[in-house]
Amino acid sequence: MSTVTDPLPASFTTPPHRIATVAPPPRPRLLTGPVVRLFTADFAAMISFYLLLSVVPLYAADCGIGTAGAGLSTGVLMFTAVATEMTTPALAARLGYRRLLIGGLVLLGVPALVLPAAGSLSAFMLVSVVRGIGFAIVVVTVGAIAATAIPVQRRGEGLGVLGVVAMLPAVVALPLGVWLAGAVGYAAVFVIGGGAALLALLPVLFLPEGRSEDHSHSGLSTCIRRPELRRPLVMFAAAAVAGGVVVAFLPGAVTAGVAVPALFVQNLAATAARWLAGRRIDRCGPNGMLVPATLICAVGMGTAAFTSTPLAVLVGMAAFGAGFGLAQAATLNTMLARVSDRQYGAVSAAWNAAYDLGWAAGAIGIGMVAATAGYPAAFAVAAALVLAALPLARRTRR
Repeated sequence: MSTVTDPLPASFTTPPHRIATVAPPPRPRLLTGPVVRLFTADFAAMISFYLLLSVVPLYAADCGIGTAGAGLSTGVLMFTAVATEMTTPALAARLGYRRLLIGGLVLLGVPALVLPAAGSLSAFMLVSVVRGIGFAIVVVTVGAIAATAIPVQRRGEGLGVLGVVAMLPAVVALPLGVWLAGAVGYAAVFVIGGGAALLALLPVLFLPEGRSEDHSHSGLSTCIRRPELRRPLVMFAAAAVAGGVVVAFLPGAVTAGVAVPALFVQNLAATAARWLAGRRIDRCGPNGMLVPATLICAVGMGTAAFTSTPLAVLVGMAAFGAGFGLAQAATLNTMLARVSDRQYGAVSAAWNAAYDLGWAAGAIGIGMVAATAGYPAAFAVAAALVLAALPLARRTRR
């Protein structure tokens, strides 16, 4: 009677030198030519934006407009940006991202060149409106192009690198603008800022047109209607309110000798945290970062409220910067992971609108607190507002 036996394993029948090994697939290249050109243009545009961000309120105050008017110039800039960001994906569906980005850079750069002639509140508001439109177009188009140009397997890291590119100008240009205004005058700062945005046109001219946006999913409504997108959006907006308070009022709350290093430390911490968080997100996902980001932001702002103690301001700004960088990476990657690639423009618009709306609310709304109750109270209110978003962070994590 014949018997049936199991076949021997391949390791017993195949010579050792013939056993095949499967190598892991190579990681896709991150810094391709279009990505490098896009990052270069974004870097120059953000130099233009951050160089003027704290200088314009100082210039407005020196022109006799007052603290409320100085905050209003920043608020109008950011509110205009929010209104524009709501329509940018629809514009991209008609014009294409590259042409739209060219127009945004022109609108960001040219008005800065006429700021030396601005001496009235209406002139400041007009310049803020036009630059707000340009800034909104730049940030939305860059974010949408980057989300499609960066390989999905390295999207967290790639967006982290984009965050470094966008925030390095804040690290350097935000305190540098304040210093240059005192050293060489406001006019030189405005010319440098305007010229930087116009120089960004050069690499953009060589970008591909890119994928068109799905117009049916354009705008903020997509993200507002869906709770899994709305929660991280509101959480990030609360953190951005505190960021608006820092940018608009830290230079006035402390001496220049404290404000310059504090702004530098805050933006350096945010840049490093966003990049490191992006690398970890590719391995572990973004959900675990939402709660720590909220807590660190709130603690940092609460510590910085002790404006009469320089060490407290420096430590608080370092902590707030780290928490804000974590919040940027965690919320943006959470939202992108929950939509299709044809909705990246809508997510980029909504996320940037939350960023800018928060900044505007911080500069105008909490600016009223600063004008009536003082800067420490304004920082404390911002910290409490960030902490109030903690339940949203917990629900989004689950």
